[in-house]
Amino acid sequence: MEQIDGRALILACSAIGAGLAMIAGIGPGIGQGFAAGKGAEAVGRQPGAQSDIIRTMLLGAAVAETTGIYGLIVAIILLFANPLIAKYVSLIG
Repeated sequence: MEQIDGRALILACSAIGAGLAMIAGIGPGIGQGFAAGKGAEAVGRQPGAQSDIIRTMLLGAAVAETTGIYGLIVAIILLFANPLIAKYVSLIG
């Protein structure tokens, strides 16, 4: 039976962490879809207020998207610029 060295364990855990970080994209997707649907309903009820409704909806979508972007950045850091590998190398040698 082969043993897993520390570097392989860090890479495996980082891949799992990156996958979990990408789950953060589900919330913004659902929220933006809900906001777009409500925005369309609001424009249907008050066509004269279309510009105000769209402006507010786009601002809310931009704020909601930041959560997904942060999750993506964390996943990219864990996969490609993993700071834990450098720490492991400095500890063992």
